[in-house]
Amino acid sequence: MDQYLSALMGGILLGAAAFFLRLALGFPLGISGFLSKALSFKLEVAGWRLSFLAGMLATAVALAVFNPASISEPLSADLWLIAVAALLVGGGARIAGGCTSGHSLCGMGSLDLDSVVATLIFIASGALTVFFMEGFFA
Repeated sequence: MDQYLSALMGGILLGAAAFFLRLALGFPLGISGFLSKALSFKLEVAGWRLSFLAGMLATAVALAVFNPASISEPLSADLWLIAVAALLVGGGARIAGGCTSGHSLCGMGSLDLDSVVATLIFIASGALTVFFMEGFFA
């Protein structure tokens, strides 16, 4: 399957999942919010969210096992740098009141101004990160 068709199918599935979750339960598909509630250890809040996150993990593992060519290249950064990046992304998601899936996928779809601003900041931050990483650490 060519890369554009895979990306298109993935986008359609993400959009459909976000739409139907909002329609059924009334809140956005935000992975950072799912994760924080899943780790609350309150079964009535965490139960189905843990299943959702486990499904995401199982899908990634299945893709790596059954279609290893879909993973373009191994990680090239040091583990400490990946850990720092993960902490910065997690902290940024907490400060922004949501992550890219919540703001960009769901918030932009509902024309929420806060989500438009957050998405623009996400894109600018990503571009600056690539610039600095390629310029200073390459």
